[in-house]
Amino acid sequence: METKEWVGHADDCTFESAVLKTDRPALVDFWAPWCGPCRALAPVLEEIGKAYDGRANVIKVNVDESPKTAANYGVQSIPTLLFIREGKVRETLVGLTTKDKLAALIDRNLPE
Repeated sequence: METKEWVGHADDCTFESAVLKTDRPALVDFWAPWCGPCRALAPVLEEIGKAYDGRANVIKVNVDESPKTAANYGVQSIPTLLFIREGKVRETLVGLTTKDKLAALIDRNLPE
């Protein structure tokens, strides 16, 4: 049985196609494997990815492997979450957060 991946991954080479050139909005998580709060956020992002399947993508970007993309978006601390719709950052959230706060962020930024 195949398991569904609720969270995608992008890097400096794939960010444009995975996030900017899709019809679906994306919650982008800038993270690193050595970051404790980032690791704590991972299961929350899985839940969000499952809950918003078909309406918004959840994409993780490892800042150590994708410094150009992180710099382009001014990421200075992690985790940093960006909600991107139609190629534009609609909202930014820095630090560990809750599933409810992420759901509220997505809900207020989804297209009507």
